[in-house]
Amino acid sequence: MRSISLAPLSARFLSFAEREEIAVMHAAQRNVRDIACQLGRAPSTVSRELRRNAATRGGQLQYRAIAAQWHADRRARRPKVAKLAANQRLHDYVQERLAGAVKRPSGTPVAGPTVRWVGRRHGPRKDRRWSTAWSPEQIAERLPIEHPDDGSMRISHEAIYQALYVQGRGALRRELSACLRIGRALRVPRARSRRGKNFVSDEIMISERPAEVADRAVAGHWEGDLILGLNRSAIGTLVERTTRFTMLLHLPPMTGHGQPRVKNGPPLAGHGAEAVRDAIAASITILPEHLRRSLTWDQGAEMAKHAELRIATGLQIFFCDPRSPWQRGTNENTNGLLRQYFPKGTDLSRHARDDLDAVAAALNGRPRKTLGWKTPAEALNELLSTQSTTARVASTP
Repeated sequence: MRSISLAPLSARFLSFAEREEIAVMHAAQRNVRDIACQLGRAPSTVSRELRRNAATRGGQLQYRAIAAQWHADRRARRPKVAKLAANQRLHDYVQERLAGAVKRPSGTPVAGPTVRWVGRRHGPRKDRRWSTAWSPEQIAERLPIEHPDDGSMRISHEAIYQALYVQGRGALRRELSACLRIGRALRVPRARSRRGKNFVSDEIMISERPAEVADRAVAGHWEGDLILGLNRSAIGTLVERTTRFTMLLHLPPMTGHGQPRVKNGPPLAGHGAEAVRDAIAASITILPEHLRRSLTWDQGAEMAKHAELRIATGLQIFFCDPRSPWQRGTNENTNGLLRQYFPKGTDLSRHARDDLDAVAAALNGRPRKTLGWKTPAEALNELLSTQSTTARVASTP
């Protein structure tokens, strides 16, 4: 007699008693939704149970509780042989799409750089292994297209990741993880990779920003960011959305930068939260109050002191969604223009404050098509003049 387990592994799984009820109600011609409602389960759970665990010995599908429980127990046994280890044809397909050679149009393989596997992720500015480099999801979704009638040629993207990163799953060599786009030697848990910033709340996200900011009809709304250089040097950028007027923040390294860092000590590169807060406050407070309405920034740690900045300047602070630079499009475009003066990979700390002011003046004196070929400086002056005239008229008795 087949041995079966009467107790379920957890409440997520159907118990033997529930399978008996399914068998009775199914024999009484009750439909799937009625059975699911009676058991307090999802209709898809009952439908899957009737389809996967039915008895087939009589040549037709008949659902019996004992046979269904036996099928479920057999399927739940661990450890299982990995699908890639048991199916050599599937293994070869996955490995070829993941780590196959890059070929010229003539079909000749291209060796690419010689990269030795060292058991960890490639470093910055290092050569990487060349391969076809399909992602596990691309491989899994392509299989049904290329092999529509072969059910053995199926695998999930998660099974491919486990074959790469979990040694007990075997099948694929560990060094093939270098062929993935990220190239990590160790897998990072999803929760850790999506860590949020504890200083950002829903009330200050860009979705809560006033509508007047988006249409650029009202001046005084700014976008900001850092451009980074060699040795963790940085320059802060502030761009007004309506006039495209640009201000640059001088962020020199602090005393002790370049020496061994003290554990839990303050950031010394010059663009920590306190330094950025003070630099923004010093630059923005020279403007009239009506030209400092809001500031939109990304979720960088340099804005951890945003509450203090708001109190000191009266600026409303809003944060973009993670990995969404297009939500600060004006600032991103300006950063691209600034790279003409401050190329990537150069030491930005060698530029004095006067140098930054000169570059900002050059940028603000450059005519812009979006401003009708006026310069940002002219647009700002025109705005200030209009505001001044309006204020005098309003105060005339």
